[in-house]
Amino acid sequence: MKIARLSYDNSETYGFVHGDKVATKDEITYHTGVPIPQSIKDFLFDGWYNEIKEKIKDLSYTENLSNFKLLTPIPNPNKIICLAFNYTDHAKEQGLEAPEDPVIVLKPRTALNSTDSKIECPDFVTQLDYEVELAVIIGKTCKNISEDQAKEAVFGYMVFNDVSARDIQFKDKQFTRGKGFDSFAPCGPWITTKDEIKDPQNLKLTTKINGEIRQNSSTEKMFIKIPEIVSKISKAMTLEKGDIISTGTPAGVMLNNPNAIFLKHDDTIEMEIENLGVLRNTVKTVKGQDRSFCIK
Repeated sequence: MKIARLSYDNSETYGFVHGDKVATKDEITYHTGVPIPQSIKDFLFDGWYNEIKEKIKDLSYTENLSNFKLLTPIPNPNKIICLAFNYTDHAKEQGLEAPEDPVIVLKPRTALNSTDSKIECPDFVTQLDYEVELAVIIGKTCKNISEDQAKEAVFGYMVFNDVSARDIQFKDKQFTRGKGFDSFAPCGPWITTKDEIKDPQNLKLTTKINGEIRQNSSTEKMFIKIPEIVSKISKAMTLEKGDIISTGTPAGVMLNNPNAIFLKHDDTIEMEIENLGVLRNTVKTVKGQDRSFCIK
């Protein structure tokens, strides 16, 4: 099932996506007779989705998806965890070997961004880069779990762009600030439940910049596979329902590329992962004072 968080006339809802149609929360309640909650996180992770799962085969998909704005699938995850150098081809292009254990970076949830939205690049950032990644959505709170248990802890998958300011990254000599700017975590366009993905380690993934293919690879090139990623991270920190783990990017980014063509204002980014959908964004250069506010 593809589950999207949606907005219409400034009102938020969620629903199931089938092709270019959607069955909204209200339609799901009407057809199943189950008063599912307003919060998508409650629906996904507190048993409501499992309760209606067997009743949704006869749903009517009456609304056009184009009538809605797609929002970030998870509105307020406790953690966004990103892996570095987890693809053999990406590690090789950086002159490195893929690490035996997950090398992780935490992104703030204020970096979250949706498909068809702007990536806002501060005007002092000169080396804006992209990274297409397969993101894992955690469905169960877990700690110190095995790889078999990790498979059960995964709820689903989505496309993730680990946007990075490389000049800031090199200046700081660590990743957090360069990857943590507001809007630097586009994701979506929806969550695809794990039962729809036969083999998450065999999915084609691509990045196009203004129509030009920059990344063209497969999740089979991950060095640390998903169950091991989840298991090993759970040994460092408790994973909670709704946490996002983004599993690394393949070759083709501009980092350390002698012919680097970094992102610029009005560039369009189109990322696709097989069976998970397409994530589209446009770069917008902004001045600091354009986003200045202080809430009492």
